[in-house]
Amino acid sequence: MARLVMILLGVDYLRTRWRGLLRLGCLSVLLGGAMFVDALDNAIYFPMTPFAVVLLLEGLATLVVARTGIGGQRTLRQVKGVSFCFAAVLILAGHHHGNFVLSMIFGTLFLADGLLQIVSARVVRFRTWRLAVAVGMFEIALAIFFYQPYPTHYVGTVPYCLALGLIFGGWNMLLLASRLRRLDHNPGMDEADAAPAAPASAVPATDAAAAADVPDMTLWDGPPEPGEHALTVHVWTPVGSARGEARRQPLVDRYIAAVDRDGVISTGHAALESPEGIYISLYPAEEIDRSPDEFTRILRATRENDVGGKFQPDYQTESRAWCPSTVQVRIRNYDPERLGRFWSAYRQNTTYNLTDRNCSSTVSHALEGASARVWRQAKGWRPLWRLLTTPELWVAAQIRKRAKTMAWTPGLTLDYARALSMLADPRPSGWASMTRMALGQMRRQRRGWREAARTRADKEGSGAVAGGIDAANAENAGSVRQAAND
Repeated sequence: MARLVMILLGVDYLRTRWRGLLRLGCLSVLLGGAMFVDALDNAIYFPMTPFAVVLLLEGLATLVVARTGIGGQRTLRQVKGVSFCFAAVLILAGHHHGNFVLSMIFGTLFLADGLLQIVSARVVRFRTWRLAVAVGMFEIALAIFFYQPYPTHYVGTVPYCLALGLIFGGWNMLLLASRLRRLDHNPGMDEADAAPAAPASAVPATDAAAAADVPDMTLWDGPPEPGEHALTVHVWTPVGSARGEARRQPLVDRYIAAVDRDGVISTGHAALESPEGIYISLYPAEEIDRSPDEFTRILRATRENDVGGKFQPDYQTESRAWCPSTVQVRIRNYDPERLGRFWSAYRQNTTYNLTDRNCSSTVSHALEGASARVWRQAKGWRPLWRLLTTPELWVAAQIRKRAKTMAWTPGLTLDYARALSMLADPRPSGWASMTRMALGQMRRQRRGWREAARTRADKEGSGAVAGGIDAANAENAGSVRQAAND
């Protein structure tokens, strides 16, 4: 997450605040450690019931404003709201059962994540796979800690989780502060760990000057319109790009690969297109053997699996030779100059590796390189606080973590692009959207009432005039009859 925060906010913004981040990190780690130690005995001083009430209110409020979201934002709010309400109900239920269920849930999550990380690291063998295995083993140890009742018989489950959250969050802040002390350029401007670091003099002077004269952050209610100037991420999903009818395998065919009726494996594809004419699409120069017998071997991110690659010229050529992209994600706010610098450096190396340097990793790194850092436009600590409280940041960080320990796939790149689109084109808060919708509905109702009253008045006026004319006609007719009788 530290890298994402640096990319989105910029080193220029964060460097002047590294001491504050260091203090916040230390405070968070200390509070988390104290809470964890406090939960090790049966005398829990943490206010469980008030915390559960606040959690329940937050979950209900999130569900209320969830319908104001767009696409994935709505789904994320719904998941958050349901999770908070469910956890709050279990805490309020109290006694043994609620705490036991929470312990089993958290333990299972840690166990599944740890096992997945160990297995994927052993299979892929990326550069730091041994560290990933160690982290996975630590997660399994945490799972065992949640599963077994010692020493509090599950009473300390909630304080344990909050303490771990504070410790891990503080650790991330400490990492961010330590990196800021040493960095003099934005990591998003280099190709991921491959391109040489640009000296401080190479960073445009406009970066620092622009922040002083930029207005407040612009908010958008939805994705860009079809004709709007925007960056486009093209994703060919494994199922959508399979040559034959794919065998449906939930999650596997979404994030890893799809297998058709003939046993041919399709991993999908990803590309990036900018209105300035940049098209980034890395593909192996010669088709890789993706039969089931060879697929396990080529999954390793080792140098013996490096092959020659080629960059496709443009989307029209690639889509005509293959098929149109399955899904597109469009982003308004990007920096074409940074994207151009990234592309000029990245294209010098055409090496292709199925799990280490593939089409999806190329697009994901290009998205980071094209970041316009809109979150730094406000003054003070407000942009950092708002960024850290944006759910899409945590989603993007988890996707990036999973991709680094496994491999970037088109499915992960699609989710990553969607999360970054929410960060690059910030949406209004749920309550702001809800208030705007309510005011709009009230205005429409008042307009409808006025139109109904005006129509009713017009009808009453027309009826009165018609009644007067009928009365006059009747009076005239009576006068004529009376004159005839005389």
